[in-house]
Amino acid sequence: MKLLKIAITGALLAAGAAFAEGEATDPAAVARETVMKTIGGSMGKLGGMAKGEVPYDAAAAEAAKAALVTAAHGIPQAFEAQGGADPTSEAKPEIWTSWEDFVKKADALAAAAEAADVSSAEAIGASLGALGGACKDCHSTYRVMK
Repeated sequence: MKLLKIAITGALLAAGAAFAEGEATDPAAVARETVMKTIGGSMGKLGGMAKGEVPYDAAAAEAAKAALVTAAHGIPQAFEAQGGADPTSEAKPEIWTSWEDFVKKADALAAAAEAADVSSAEAIGASLGALGGACKDCHSTYRVMK
């Protein structure tokens, strides 16, 4: 089970790296990218602690969780405006045609982030499955995979 969580974290980090390619120019795409980079960065910090790549730091873990919760709650606002076509955007148009489902998936990530236990590296590892699952659920439907 722990290996599955580590694999999910690795996949999310790789996806975040792919997302960072190029620079968005449309203001709506920039807003979306900012939220997703915050989520990816927070997941990376937590994942690093869970995998033992960096020492567990309670304050840093709490800060990463707080940033993750805030960003997850900000997803609907960041995605509200579709904006113009942006070549770097990985957002599928289905986001705006299936808005209620998209918001439901964003809410699931926010709930998983709020419920995440960051009291130890082991606890973070146990929380990564729900966090990664929420990310994957939305990305599988609403993100262009390059």
